[in-house]
Amino acid sequence: MAQRTGGGFRGGFEPTPGGGKSLRRALAYLPRYRRDALGALVALLLVSATNLASPQLIRFAIDEGIERRESRSVVLAVIGLVAVAVLRGLFTFLQAYLAERASQGVAYDLRDALFAQIERLGFTYYDRVQTGQLVTRLTNDVEQIRGFVGGGVVQLAAAVVMLIGTVILLVELNWRLALVSLLTVPVIFAVLLSFVRKIGPLFGQVQQALGRLTTVLQEDLQGIRTIRAFAREDFETARYREVNDALLDRNLVAVRTFSNNFPLVFLFANLGTLLVIWYGGSQVIGGRLSIGELVAFNAYLGFLLFPILTIGFQASGISRAAASAARVFEVLDEPVEVTDKPGAQPIPPVRGRVEYRDVRFRYPGSDRETLRGVSFTAEPGQTVAILGTTGAGKSSLVNLLPRFYDVTGGQVLIDGHDIRDVTLSSLRSQIGIVLQETLLFSGTVRANIAYGRPDATLEEIEAAARAAQADEFVRALPQGYDTVVGERGVGLSGGQRQRIAIARALLVDRCLLILDDSTSAIDAGTEAAIQEALDALMRDARHTAFVIAQRISTVRDADLILVLDDGRIAAQGTHEELLRDSALYNEILGSQLVPDTGADGLEDERDAGAVAVLAGSERA
Repeated sequence: MAQRTGGGFRGGFEPTPGGGKSLRRALAYLPRYRRDALGALVALLLVSATNLASPQLIRFAIDEGIERRESRSVVLAVIGLVAVAVLRGLFTFLQAYLAERASQGVAYDLRDALFAQIERLGFTYYDRVQTGQLVTRLTNDVEQIRGFVGGGVVQLAAAVVMLIGTVILLVELNWRLALVSLLTVPVIFAVLLSFVRKIGPLFGQVQQALGRLTTVLQEDLQGIRTIRAFAREDFETARYREVNDALLDRNLVAVRTFSNNFPLVFLFANLGTLLVIWYGGSQVIGGRLSIGELVAFNAYLGFLLFPILTIGFQASGISRAAASAARVFEVLDEPVEVTDKPGAQPIPPVRGRVEYRDVRFRYPGSDRETLRGVSFTAEPGQTVAILGTTGAGKSSLVNLLPRFYDVTGGQVLIDGHDIRDVTLSSLRSQIGIVLQETLLFSGTVRANIAYGRPDATLEEIEAAARAAQADEFVRALPQGYDTVVGERGVGLSGGQRQRIAIARALLVDRCLLILDDSTSAIDAGTEAAIQEALDALMRDARHTAFVIAQRISTVRDADLILVLDDGRIAAQGTHEELLRDSALYNEILGSQLVPDTGADGLEDERDAGAVAVLAGSERA
């Protein structure tokens, strides 16, 4: 899924421009929670009103109480300040609570939309991206957006309200002093604008580096046995440290950007305070301004600087959230390559006739065709064995049947229906698949076997397990069928996992079967029993089976054998026909397929030896 380049990994994601537009799209989820959002906005306005009232009460206490030595005025001011503090605390709580409710709703919707999109995206998408990048988008990037929606938007709105309200009150108190105090504001905004332009791309790089770190961590956790088997702990530690160093470097660059800009902001803010004290003090001395008004003016100046600084700090939050929003919507905007066409109808219950007509297939981004003009027909109830040279297109051939990928030319038909004209769900519900790489989900053994038929009874599950030779070892587990298996089936052997996967396929009893070396991790005795059950299933006239052949008995008993070479069908027929007419078949039979070791094992080994001699003499 990832490609190694030098010492690191390269996936399908790069930092994405257009963060501002993506952030607006993320905020478009907010109206779904308008009651909470409007409640938070009203509470925010009330918080701002209480904040702006405090300096007026202080002015009243100084000018009407302390200056005139009237204790009643001081008491009234104190009571007013206490009431303002209580109301501010109440409204602040409501604002924070309601904003958080709204932001959690937005995060929920984004996670839901992302997961739904990930479930729909085609396999070509997963062939070129790193899973760690997707995990980072579902977790860290969504959390960055949630934090901005819950805190950043509210704080920005509060800053704007406070900025406008404070400027109005400053001008009303003393317009000359207001003009002096505002001299430094344009310079502060210029510094903040420069900061925003620098920090935005940096946060995109930080999220990208975090995604690479997650990818390496995920790969190492999944491959820990392989790492230890090859004594590569030191190499993997160095690889992790390399991407960790890259993440640290990006974060330090962002920190340096903060450090280089915000001291200037505070410097100019303090210069504004000095100008107010100098000019305001001279006005107090000249009798044109009262001490209470100067104190209130200085308090409002703090309120003026606070929203400016808030906007500066939130600028980084905007940049971080915008970078995350761009990464989230990059996934949401990814086109779904394999989907139902307009007017697609469910495919009726199939008989099992499968036809490939001049099928061509090329993986996206590849300059060569993997399949080139493949044509054959499988009749209902037939077993089709597929074998060929390495890279001949065996897996690609069977992956087209359930539309894991779409053909780039030609047609695949089931009972005369072009599979692109029917709904995906109805198509895949008719196909049973057992892959060589077995995946079990965290949960009980019973739930794993019944994955394709959640409504299956315990008796039906046990019958499928017995047919797959799994019932005996399952009953020996601590809680039998209710035993919880670990992630990806950890705690079970490879053979046990494969038997559960075969039982899962047997339970759904689909008319079309795809088997990819499904008994490769099973001992010879168990394999013979499972193979017997599978053979009985494949011989059933109700089932058409496609088997990527690994064993001689599979091809010997198949009704039709396809020999692939370089994306084409080099030969097709029965075992006897190909043994007589195809040199390539003889070569593959003698060099690649595994002799069985069951009841017919000796005969199979003799067949393989004879074929190998025949192939060698023909090459000579």
